[in-house]
Amino acid sequence: MLETIRNAWKVIDLRKKIIYTLMIILVYRIGSAIPVPFLDSSVLGQFFTEGSFLGYLDILSGGAFQNATLFALSISPYITSSIVIQLLTIAIPALEALSKEGADGRKKLNKITRYTTLGLALLQSIAYYIMNRNYRAVKYTEGFSGVFAALCIILCFTAGALLVVWLGEQIDKNGIGNGISMILFAGIISRGPSTVNMMLQYWELASKGGQTQYYFLVPGVIILFLVVIMAIVVMTNAERRIPVQYAKRVVGRKMYGGQSSYIPIKVMMSGVMPIIFAGALLSIPSMVKNFIDPNAERLVGKILGAFDYNSWVYAILYLILIIAFNYFYVAVQYNPVEMANNLRKNSGAIPGIRPGKPTSDFISRVISKITLVGALFIAAIAILPIIMGNVAKMNIALGGTSIIIVVGVALDTVRQLESQMMMRHYKGFLE
Repeated sequence: MLETIRNAWKVIDLRKKIIYTLMIILVYRIGSAIPVPFLDSSVLGQFFTEGSFLGYLDILSGGAFQNATLFALSISPYITSSIVIQLLTIAIPALEALSKEGADGRKKLNKITRYTTLGLALLQSIAYYIMNRNYRAVKYTEGFSGVFAALCIILCFTAGALLVVWLGEQIDKNGIGNGISMILFAGIISRGPSTVNMMLQYWELASKGGQTQYYFLVPGVIILFLVVIMAIVVMTNAERRIPVQYAKRVVGRKMYGGQSSYIPIKVMMSGVMPIIFAGALLSIPSMVKNFIDPNAERLVGKILGAFDYNSWVYAILYLILIIAFNYFYVAVQYNPVEMANNLRKNSGAIPGIRPGKPTSDFISRVISKITLVGALFIAAIAILPIIMGNVAKMNIALGGTSIIIVVGVALDTVRQLESQMMMRHYKGFLE
């Protein structure tokens, strides 16, 4: 990876793109430090816990959500709108037709996604303002001052979310990598110093506080972190290749086909989407707990307490939901019947499998097995911090979602650099 970046830096065009991307990321980090007026961010710190929905939004924004800055919403409205439009593309025939129209159809879908992002950003801004007002973090809440403060806060959050999307689009046009992914990558990486500081605090407890168990736990967490990164890299690149043989056919005086190929099926084909869906669903009880007093009724307090991030009930439900959403997301992406029909139209067949329904059934079985392997791996990475936190009694900020996102974005960016360098060094058949 470092060798690829070093070689890319030597190419003038790629160097300009890398510098441009870094400048956009710098602008994003500056915006994440600009506070929104009329808000006291110090009040919100006690409500942000690792693993809760508020903590998840804070991770996506690189700490801007907790500090109530201009980019507090970050790319969460855009991610939500993209998921919604992607799911609606399957359910609504008109959107499905747009997705098959090529570049023009994608432009229209992107435009619809932007308008949806605007609506979601406005709704989230209003909800965030209400939450801040309930937590008494808003300085002015009554009279004209209260109305002006509310409008100012809501518009700042909405404008910040749209500006983040615009910055991501500028990276897509003139930079390196996927813009939204790079901004998400930068936000997560920015939390690295706080994680290092936490490990140093545990080490200080071992050296000065007499808690010698941290002499073993801190190096163990670091080694586990490196092992998890290596496992994610391997699983991200892992794929199951279904062999395909194309029949020979004669067209005029020429013979076509006869070659062998394969259908690649990724083990982690759904990425972090199942974790995002499962985390958002399980965060609802914690959100309710933040808005009501669970001590008012003992039963309510027990029920909401069972969904705390560090509880075993949360870990078990998290595991089940990740596996379920993984199968759902893969079912949305892959259609074995359509794949089998495309093979038959192109005179292709899987060796030993008859065309038609037997082919679609075979592909379904393979996808089901691969999905289970990927789902179990993603679920294990996601609940690993919960298990380690309960066993080691440490607040481990080693979010599985964050690691998968960081590793995935890094690998995709390196692939883009390699492909662009290959294009520039490829001489072609004319030379």
